[in-house]
Amino acid sequence: MSFFRILSARAREDELMDDFSMGGEELSEALKHLRRLNKIFAAPGPTRAGVEKLWRAIGSPDKLTILDVGAGSGDVNQKLLQWAEQKGILLKITLVDLTEEACEEARRLFRNEPRIKVRRVDVMELPEGSADIVTGSQFIHHFEGKQLVDMVSHMLRASRYGVVINDIHRHPVSYAAVWITTRIISRNRYIRHDGPLSVAKGFTGRDWRDLKQQLNHDTMTYEWKPLFRYSVVIPSIRTLSQSNGL
Repeated sequence: MSFFRILSARAREDELMDDFSMGGEELSEALKHLRRLNKIFAAPGPTRAGVEKLWRAIGSPDKLTILDVGAGSGDVNQKLLQWAEQKGILLKITLVDLTEEACEEARRLFRNEPRIKVRRVDVMELPEGSADIVTGSQFIHHFEGKQLVDMVSHMLRASRYGVVINDIHRHPVSYAAVWITTRIISRNRYIRHDGPLSVAKGFTGRDWRDLKQQLNHDTMTYEWKPLFRYSVVIPSIRTLSQSNGL
């Protein structure tokens, strides 16, 4: 992955993690190293901010279920568990991923956490209303065009109250920072290849506006968050009715 790259449009190359014929120990190692990157770049923050925004919109209930799709090892959810404890919320989270390596890492990471359940399942197979809130962290940038719209639409159907997306801002500074950091912290080829490519496949404000128009969802919001991420909240019709007192 070259240090110099034009970022005017989203990259279309597949990430190594998109190839499900690969995997094994190298992928398991990459998931561990990805947790280090998430800590360095404050990855959990946009998810927590989006979930809290949606939680307040539905009346700040004392019970909440979350389904995190494409969760990897699910480490960003550790901050959500801490947030729930502070707010006195009975929180249950289901982590969903398509690879056994990710599910194994998630089970290991949360082996002593009864509020977390791990499932290996295709996101598109999730039934309607599977959880109060469906989240996706660094997941949506894997899709483009109609596939992107279909995926977000299915996430909305799988939620009762809405969707929270946490994904990367495509920007030269974030690209350079991730390119350099991945080479400092890891020799794993998944990390060195997919880390910078994830930024190149990431979003700008214009991309979110286009998605909002394609979804025909006027109440979708997106906010830039440190470090070079977006917190996107898409309320369901049920949430809009509830927040309007209907």
